[in-house]
Amino acid sequence: MKVLGICGSPRKQATHHVLNEALQMLDEKGFETEFYSLRGKNISPCRHCDYCMKHKECVVDDDMQDIYPLITEAEGIIMATPVYNGGLSAQLKAVMDRCRALGARDFDFLRYKVGMAIAVGGDRIGGQELAIQQIMTFFILTGAIPVSGGAYGANMGANFWSKDTLEGVKQDEEGFKSLRKTVKRFSNFIENFEIKK
Repeated sequence: MKVLGICGSPRKQATHHVLNEALQMLDEKGFETEFYSLRGKNISPCRHCDYCMKHKECVVDDDMQDIYPLITEAEGIIMATPVYNGGLSAQLKAVMDRCRALGARDFDFLRYKVGMAIAVGGDRIGGQELAIQQIMTFFILTGAIPVSGGAYGANMGANFWSKDTLEGVKQDEEGFKSLRKTVKRFSNFIENFEIKK
């Protein structure tokens, strides 16, 4: 069972670290994982030009071409983002919007895949839930199954307070509690869904 982790941060800092931790937890459970960082990648915004609707592929030839097969091959997708201006990063939003080309080729490209979200904010209440909600909305719109960690600490998903430092996120015990809960439900959902298939 393959899980793709997409890191939406342009820096190799807190979000990068937390996503790596999540994928290590899944490795220990026997999942095949892949970490894909948007750091340093050339991914243009969607032009909404409708080229993909006619030709079943994106007209823009950039690093998004490397992500398309990873998304289609994965059973589970984790999207991790730093919080910028109370929402997700522009890098991750570009990936979501450019998935329009996958939907043009196969409307059900994410249907029944399982998705989870991680958000890392510099403040304790800095927009983590709004960023996670944007990711969950993407999963809902594309037919994926959004999974949170459940009540008492991970209602929407895994959320962290980094204090704008890597050390800050490493010390966020509540954040890691939310991550463990979310990873547990995410992995259980994939395993149970695969059995029923």
